[in-house]
Amino acid sequence: MNTLITWNQLREMEEATQNRFNRFLGGFPNRMGSGEIQSLTVADWSPEVDISEDDHGYVLKADLPEMKKEDVRVTVEDGILSVSGERKNEKEDQKRKFHRIERSYGTFRRSFTLPEDADSTKVTAEFRDGVLKVHLPTTARPRSKALEVKVQ
Repeated sequence: MNTLITWNQLREMEEATQNRFNRFLGGFPNRMGSGEIQSLTVADWSPEVDISEDDHGYVLKADLPEMKKEDVRVTVEDGILSVSGERKNEKEDQKRKFHRIERSYGTFRRSFTLPEDADSTKVTAEFRDGVLKVHLPTTARPRSKALEVKVQ
């Protein structure tokens, strides 16, 4: 039996961009795509994330509209930064008839491998106006000197 699969150009571009960010920071895929291993846990939705760096460290910003900070969890364990939570669906109102529902609801989890220069003991987070900001300060790493090895 043949199966018809609708091509979604935007989804493919989003997955390609996410995979590029994950490779850059050594993170893990958070969504199932064609050909991925089925045993991976799939979140109900995935918030958009920006990661930037300045002289003080890294800043991760996640868009979490209509969420409360109590519904968001940030953890650091074994060099992995994880942001997870749940956005609850609006309760149906008998007086209101929905014509379109495009926003995603449910649980999410994003995980990123911390860069080697990030100080995982000093991670802080703040939540304001639907945006989660996670600050990852960097540590000054001593530069290694070149060592000449004698060839015998």
